[in-house]
Amino acid sequence: MSNRINKIELVLGGARSGKSSYAEQVAKSSGKSVIYIATSEVLDDEMAKRVQMHQAQRPKEWKVIEEPLHLVRELKSNSKPDNCILVDCMTLWLSNCLFSESRISWTDFKSQLLQTLEQLPGQVILVTNEVGSGIVPMGNMSRRFVDEAGWLHQAIATRATKVTLVVAGLPMTLKDHQKK
Repeated sequence: MSNRINKIELVLGGARSGKSSYAEQVAKSSGKSVIYIATSEVLDDEMAKRVQMHQAQRPKEWKVIEEPLHLVRELKSNSKPDNCILVDCMTLWLSNCLFSESRISWTDFKSQLLQTLEQLPGQVILVTNEVGSGIVPMGNMSRRFVDEAGWLHQAIATRATKVTLVVAGLPMTLKDHQKK
């Protein structure tokens, strides 16, 4: 890991587990200015309602960046020692990358992210869906998504100073190696 002082927290949980609310509380309690990077794309009415719900629960003073694909660029340009970046959510970003028409492969997107996380000077909270606890899905792309999500989570967890699993609104600490 880099010698820079940064704090990376991975927050995992299932759908409606409370993971986003937990991550937002962590960001609020950091005492730092918060930058919220939303990776979702509003492609239908249902997603528009989800986005509106998240917007309503976020503090108005937070800077919001909507970036479905170029997460690394936004992390690099916005991370400062005195701020906190909250990314919601990594599995949507994974989907965006897998289905992108970009010339960048998923392997390259992932590699760039992992390298960048170790170099960022500020606090970063990454929210993601735990999708590997159920049955093995049917269909090649669904299986690939679950596999890639699991591998991404493992790689981030290795680099993270803290990993939290949220179930039924209850945060459970899986790892806590806070840098001094």
